[in-house]
Amino acid sequence: MDNPSGSHGHNGKSEVVITQSMQAKIRRNRERALELRKARLAKRPYDKAKNSENESKEIDTGAGFFLEVINDSDTHKRIVEEPGPVIGSIKCIKCQKNFGVSYLYNNFECEVCDSCRDGEGDHSLITRTEAKQQYLLKDCDFDMREPVLKYISKRNPHNPRWGLMKLYLLSQVNNCMS
Repeated sequence: MDNPSGSHGHNGKSEVVITQSMQAKIRRNRERALELRKARLAKRPYDKAKNSENESKEIDTGAGFFLEVINDSDTHKRIVEEPGPVIGSIKCIKCQKNFGVSYLYNNFECEVCDSCRDGEGDHSLITRTEAKQQYLLKDCDFDMREPVLKYISKRNPHNPRWGLMKLYLLSQVNNCMS
């Protein structure tokens, strides 16, 4: 019972003969599949390992908003856009000492050093909405009237999908009223 074609074995199963052209085609398909897999992995812009390194942390200030602190391992590679401190030329309104760097001066041009800063009093921050409700101010009071009030923008702690909060310095809002 020999089969003249030789395609069947002695168990009745067919044997597959792979020619060199078929082997070359298999090799080409395998290389193409590996290239597609590499391209698909390269298209992913966000890697889970990279996101875990650059997580942001929020600190509750107790004043109704959170300060965002970014834990970034590449901080030494980041370019600082803030101007350098003017050493000795700025005098604190409260203690009359010269200072170079101050959070209030950098953000609001309020000439108070960090040691004299009062977080609960005149130097606390107030949102635009709260200032409009408490002091009966309008948008033109914030944006158009001289002096134009400076603000910092923070992400809204109540819902991150809402817009950014505009935080104003309370003492400047009080001065705007008069």
